[in-house]
Amino acid sequence: MHRIVLQREIRSRASHKALSWFSSSNLFRSVHSLPFATVEAEGISGSQPAEVQNLVQGKWTGSAAWNTLVDPLNGEPFIKVAEVDGSGIQPFVESLSKCPKHGLHNPFKSPERYLLYGDISAKAAHMLALPKVSDFFTRLIQRVSPKSYQQAFGEVYVTQKFLENFSGDQVRFLARSFAVPGNHIGQQSHGYRWPYGPVAIITPFNFPLEIPVLQLMGALYMGNKPVLKVDSKVSIVMEQMMRLLHYCGLPAEDVDFINSDGKTMNKLLMEANPRMTLFTGSSRIAEKLAVDLKGRVKLEDAGFDWKILGPDVEEVDYVAWVCDQDAYACSGQKCSAQSILFMHENWSTSSLISKIKDLAERRKLADLTVGPVLTVTTEAMLEHKKKLLQISGSKLLFGGEPLENHSIPAIYGAIKPTAIYIPLEEILKPANYELVTKEIFGPFQIITDYKKDQLPMVLDALERMHAHLTAAVVSNDPIFLQDVIGKTVNGTTYAGLRARTTGAPQNHWFGPAGDPRGAGIGTPEAIKLVWSCHREIIYDFGPVPRGWEIPSST
Repeated sequence: MHRIVLQREIRSRASHKALSWFSSSNLFRSVHSLPFATVEAEGISGSQPAEVQNLVQGKWTGSAAWNTLVDPLNGEPFIKVAEVDGSGIQPFVESLSKCPKHGLHNPFKSPERYLLYGDISAKAAHMLALPKVSDFFTRLIQRVSPKSYQQAFGEVYVTQKFLENFSGDQVRFLARSFAVPGNHIGQQSHGYRWPYGPVAIITPFNFPLEIPVLQLMGALYMGNKPVLKVDSKVSIVMEQMMRLLHYCGLPAEDVDFINSDGKTMNKLLMEANPRMTLFTGSSRIAEKLAVDLKGRVKLEDAGFDWKILGPDVEEVDYVAWVCDQDAYACSGQKCSAQSILFMHENWSTSSLISKIKDLAERRKLADLTVGPVLTVTTEAMLEHKKKLLQISGSKLLFGGEPLENHSIPAIYGAIKPTAIYIPLEEILKPANYELVTKEIFGPFQIITDYKKDQLPMVLDALERMHAHLTAAVVSNDPIFLQDVIGKTVNGTTYAGLRARTTGAPQNHWFGPAGDPRGAGIGTPEAIKLVWSCHREIIYDFGPVPRGWEIPSST
């Protein structure tokens, strides 16, 4: 309840700030009709289907083929997406090819565009702060990627704060350069952040607004020309956001927006040859793109994310609540979701597991605190459960059953929040390890425990994992924290009693570590790493020393 009240207070303050900005403009008089929007979030239905278009070379276009999406809650056809096939990619290829390698702007070319994007960000931030606009996007997210209102609103809130962060002069500050004195008078070296030029962005279904907006704007801030592809199941959210950005001054030609299947997008990438591609999604596709694009990629791929509970047992109710949120919010469909929980033996004798069970069982479809799983079927999750329960010493702690009394279509998954206990010794066996650490993108987690002298075994389990996105070390013991943090690698690691695995706000880096291809999101460091490269310019004006003569050959 406290969180809901706090969110309302935040929205109220944001609304007051936005209204004060708009009150002196013409926008204020029309904003309640949402002049950018072409759909009504709650009005989309089989009888009133929404349409999602493509944007290329500054124009919104349809397609010869429309892909009809079904409502993930009731199976009713409700959105038609204009999907481009292999024969229709040429306009997108031509659009990217028009952008030079030095980008649409850089520190020496069209620097006024840094200011333009600061203004666009300010206007878009104020728009998203308006209750009617934030509610529109929150409910649109819920329609295509069902999650609770609070979870969907959190996505809108983070996006709004990000845009606010990069208003005014903050965009040009991203391109800050440095100088180093040379070896003689007139010589000086300067380091600059340089755009790649034509780039591509591919983002998944689970965060339809936050991930594409933050990566798209980062690419634009640094001077790149992106083509953006969002998973077609949810691309209506970003299509509407693109229209909002145009309304706030984004030049229509600066971004292309494409709906297609993976095969068509791969063909586009191979023919257009973007200088850099940002991919957020599955590890399998990430590795294929890395090969196809000859390493010109930045990746934020899947994560089998872990949490370790240290020896100090405190605030059991709070820790249980965070575990429930980390594992089961958004039905576990976060790349940062808690996949495995390692409990110190001191926690094993507490009421933690029973409290997590109680919290998980209060989740219900009615308020979308549990809901459809969009990439794993019910049968696949139950089959995974069956295989895990064949491991010696394993047991079902709770869940493991299909949701009841629903109309979620069979192409999606629908199971109760699930936890399975597996002994640590069994997890480490080569015959079991790959199965246990297989990521299930749904409300599904592994729980195990360890004795004081078994921490090296836990660290061995972590060392053998392939993806290193988020992690949590729940302890206020500084020696324990130092030991675990010093022997692990996850790029976004939370430490302390209140540590979590989920949460990708705009105020800290979010991304994997341990991979030179790893991408970050949300911060100046992430934007500069992903969307620019280093260029050094060495000025050497002279003068040539008096009496200089041509020296001997060397």
